[in-house]
Amino acid sequence: MPVVRTVLGDIEPRALGRVDYHEHLFQVSPLLAGDELDDEDASRAEAGLLQASGFEAMIDATPFGLARDPAALARISSATGLHIVASTGRHREAHYGADHPMQAWDADRLAALFVTDIAQGMPSADAAVLETASPPAATTSEGTPVRAGLLKAGIDYWRISSFERTTLLAVATAHRATGAPVMVHLEFCTAAHEVLDLLAAEGVASDHVVLAHADRDPDAGLHVSLAERGAFLGYDGFARPRTRSDAELLALTEAVVERGAGDRVVLGGDVARRTRYISYGGMPGLAYLGERYLPRLRSFIGDEAVERMLVANPARLLTLSAPGR
Repeated sequence: MPVVRTVLGDIEPRALGRVDYHEHLFQVSPLLAGDELDDEDASRAEAGLLQASGFEAMIDATPFGLARDPAALARISSATGLHIVASTGRHREAHYGADHPMQAWDADRLAALFVTDIAQGMPSADAAVLETASPPAATTSEGTPVRAGLLKAGIDYWRISSFERTTLLAVATAHRATGAPVMVHLEFCTAAHEVLDLLAAEGVASDHVVLAHADRDPDAGLHVSLAERGAFLGYDGFARPRTRSDAELLALTEAVVERGAGDRVVLGGDVARRTRYISYGGMPGLAYLGERYLPRLRSFIGDEAVERMLVANPARLLTLSAPGR
């Protein structure tokens, strides 16, 4: 039976409901000093705001090494009823730094870690993986392992460094072993075709890949060309007028739908900052997408197209494809 792997266990894809495809409930990075997401109570409250705004599920897109907290995700999911899909993988190189221990890891070692996170369960703390071969496991309140359901990688602006290429190769190996979907962070949607080419050469079909931040280049023609390859387009730039205004993104989405690629779009907020979470004292918070952006999007493309982006599209993306999972 097809399944989506959540932090509380496997569920049928149709049970997901409306999905916010890209958020972070926990994240600490040297690139985001002062914007740490590290308070379980505040993150739980923010997840509640997301749910109240009309969502039943979300992806927590924090990969290995950036203070993800699998056990806390499970507790938040239990407390709120929100389905949460956790991530494994490794972000773009800038998030780690030249002296990070993982700089020395090769693709085989990374792939083994990623497969373990998906098939067996994640560690209670990523730092423990760097210190021991048998780190304590993250578990739910029932004592079951908390498993990841998505593989994450990232690249820089028009560049795939050696570090990032190694990550992509490891992600491809883990995908072949587990069937887990793949998210790739892009900088302004650059090198999108190159990423799909690299992954395809390693056995990852494009219809198992979501290209995060695709909307930061509002080029409908580029997006249609990526969708024609089967890739999912991650639109998550809302409430960032310094990058792209909501008006630009509404027009982009309307153009992409008119050109027949609406079945490849998924929506999220990627708010990802302490200073942007209501529950941490910032704004606009995780509810912005559901309460303020989606009503406007519905007026542009209609209820049916929006629901497809929230329900059917992410359910297809998140379904594990390998029978031997």
